[in-house]
Amino acid sequence: MTKDAFIREVRNAEAMLYHISKSILKNDSDCGDAVQETLLKAYEKLPMLKEEKFFRTWITRILINECKGILRKQKKVVQYEDYMGNERLSEENRYHHLYMAIMELPEDLRILVTLYYIEGFSQKEISEILEIPEGTIKSRLSRARDFLKTQLSDEEEKSSIFRKNSKMSNKVTGKGKMPC
Repeated sequence: MTKDAFIREVRNAEAMLYHISKSILKNDSDCGDAVQETLLKAYEKLPMLKEEKFFRTWITRILINECKGILRKQKKVVQYEDYMGNERLSEENRYHHLYMAIMELPEDLRILVTLYYIEGFSQKEISEILEIPEGTIKSRLSRARDFLKTQLSDEEEKSSIFRKNSKMSNKVTGKGKMPC
């Protein structure tokens, strides 16, 4: 692969690399470090890439290993409040509950969901990236979907109860009535 081809492929994979690192590390500065180290290692080991068509799979594997290395070194957990303090939330964010449910998944499932549903890797590609059998990928994705269904239905149930309680409270206190 030529230097120009490498740069082109990196530009095409930039957002994907960030999303994957974010699903593992959760911290923006750590994600930046992981992506930067991944690009450096990928460039240094470029001659080891046998076929250019496998570039995305190859660089994703390097990124995941780099992220895991950062986790091993730091052994820290970013608290939800700290993370959300850095995140700009808008009322237009319709996927907030889904995103939070994904972040609640165990790491092995969270990585699979990110690779498969968000980044669009096939199960075969994920199998190659993570070096685990496709059957394991399928069963873990199924487990992740079940977990997400439960989490999101529980969240919807809580929201529904909250809305009902708010309406009941407004009726009792007289709030929410139109003046005559």
